[in-house]
Amino acid sequence: MAVSSPDTAVRTGRVTRALIYALLIVFAVYYLLPFYVMVVNSFKPLDEIRGGAMLALPKLFTVEPWLTAWNSAQIGVSPTGLSPYFINSILMVVPAVALSTVFGAINGYVLTKWRFPGHDIVFGMMLLACFIPFQIVLIPMARILGLVGLAGSTPGLVMVHVVYGIGFTTLFFRNYYEAFPTELVKAAQIDGASFWQIFFRILLPSSGPIIVVTVIWQFTNVWNDFLFGASFGDFDSMPMTVALNNLVSSSTGVKEYNVHFAGAIMAALPTLVVYIVSGRYFVRGLMAGAVKG
Repeated sequence: MAVSSPDTAVRTGRVTRALIYALLIVFAVYYLLPFYVMVVNSFKPLDEIRGGAMLALPKLFTVEPWLTAWNSAQIGVSPTGLSPYFINSILMVVPAVALSTVFGAINGYVLTKWRFPGHDIVFGMMLLACFIPFQIVLIPMARILGLVGLAGSTPGLVMVHVVYGIGFTTLFFRNYYEAFPTELVKAAQIDGASFWQIFFRILLPSSGPIIVVTVIWQFTNVWNDFLFGASFGDFDSMPMTVALNNLVSSSTGVKEYNVHFAGAIMAALPTLVVYIVSGRYFVRGLMAGAVKG
């Protein structure tokens, strides 16, 4: 029986690796092509886009579409740009992510290290909240926001995203803390450490990976949300995604595709930057939670 030589095995391995890389490159180009079209055409004059060469590089490079989308695009009934709505999104995302992360960490801590009768039922109910469709909570949430006086405001949107995100953040931290050595907590209790001292001095310092996962997850969900922003925000508090939709919808007559592309990139840029900067930590945090859960 013929036995393949080591050189043949090496050549076969190299060919297989080259085929895999080639296939990955094809998939990458396929998925990045829409983004390339957006970026390239956002720097073109409108007449050049009408010519049909959407895949070609700009013949006349211009940043006018970006300036128009940021400063002077027609959105709704008022001539303004995306800039105030970008700020609205920041004012909504930062507290929503911070509060939901803190509450999720506390819930995970309580459900694993300070268990009480019925803690499994409480966790199951919070886990069920992760699977409730957005559309089901629109009417009750609108009613509650009206009762507390937060309808049509940025704090109201923060409240909505915190409430809807607590189920996910609790799940993340609960799974992460589940395998955290309970002996350390008991030893701290024997030494006289309080509830909050154990949380801030023992558990929280070791929670870096899962905090990164939670922040990225919540940031992406809250920033990209459209339904809650369109349902519960008014003209002064609408987030970036709603403003972008109004920008495209309010264009009458000639469609300014270059402006639309620029606005879409602006809306997607924060989440893109977050994943580029901390994407590897996101994967590590997920793996850590999976192993420890």
